[in-house]
Amino acid sequence: MTIQESKRLWIGLGIGLFWFLMLLWPLLGIRPEGLQFSETWAVFSRIAVAAVVIVAIYHAHRLGRLDFIGTPLAKARDAVRSGYENAPTWALLAVVLVAALIYPQFAGRYGNDVAISVLIYICLGLGLNIVVGLAGLLDLGYIAFYGVGAYAYALLSLHFGLSFWACLPVAALLAAISGCIIGYPTLRMRGDYLAIVTLGFGEIVRLILNNWMSLTNGPNGILAIPRPELFGFGFASLSSLYYVILGIAVFTVLAVYRLNFSRIGRAWEAIREDETAAELMGVNTFLLKLLAYAMGATFAGLAGAFFAARMRFVGPESFTFLESAMVLAMVVLGGMGSIPGVILGVLALVALPELFRDFELYRMLVFGGVMCTMMLIRPAGLWPAKRVGRRSEEME
Repeated sequence: MTIQESKRLWIGLGIGLFWFLMLLWPLLGIRPEGLQFSETWAVFSRIAVAAVVIVAIYHAHRLGRLDFIGTPLAKARDAVRSGYENAPTWALLAVVLVAALIYPQFAGRYGNDVAISVLIYICLGLGLNIVVGLAGLLDLGYIAFYGVGAYAYALLSLHFGLSFWACLPVAALLAAISGCIIGYPTLRMRGDYLAIVTLGFGEIVRLILNNWMSLTNGPNGILAIPRPELFGFGFASLSSLYYVILGIAVFTVLAVYRLNFSRIGRAWEAIREDETAAELMGVNTFLLKLLAYAMGATFAGLAGAFFAARMRFVGPESFTFLESAMVLAMVVLGGMGSIPGVILGVLALVALPELFRDFELYRMLVFGGVMCTMMLIRPAGLWPAKRVGRRSEEME
């Protein structure tokens, strides 16, 4: 590292800390009783010291002064990576599945509740990954299909007495039909126009749920939704509900994996890379994009049906644009088109914020900073998808 690069690094740190102070002071220093500086400086000083230490370590690493630590760590990392690559896939999956099965026995009520939320968002993230990651279609109204599945189970169970297991495929089917209805008018659009139209359709669905009083009970929502039952056993506790959503999540992972490596998945990837070239090669882009919307909506419908059964209540406020943005952030942060990446993205955006709950006011600040840092360090995501083959320009 040259002297100029070193100066640029420390000047950038100083500018960043000054900008952070200007952002932090209005959040903590402006109170109803007047302006305060003590709390702002207390928080800023801790963060500034941590930032200086991190930059100093990075600077020392670039100068080669930490090689006595970095070299053994690099060898250990390479050994772990080699062991992971050489281990049979079935053995790794078996370990993960066994850990998932025994998790409720060692976790309390709070741990089970967080795990259920993680599994729900895994289903949502993998469903959106089909639309965004594989087919390359930006969908900002995806949470509407989640709401369709939830309301489908709530209405069918209360008015027709159908069980959860009978309503589950019906909810998925209705969500898929909704995906086709929403997707059909948007298939001729691309880029920003597609995003705006899907956002509008998502808001239309939310407003219908909010205003159709005779069917959805409007903003009051639907109460007393029955829990799942199987051969007389009621899934009333969180630990038993955990196994229900675990089964749905495993089914979603397997289905998305099979779709990813099928001819349909390859066609979706071709559309994502170059739609015009894919169409010239004989790919029916119209039907395949419609299928992508339908398949992505199917898994959202499954998750929505379980959400209604778990909460025993559904209301329009659970299906806002913010939820769509969160699911999209999980897909992008984890790695578009990558199943393990989506799972890591869900863990990063659902499970990790719970660890910062003790920070109270600063939790979302830390959360946003970590997200920005990760996008700067790994713009392709935590676990990017592996492309089959390489392009000629990449070879050059």
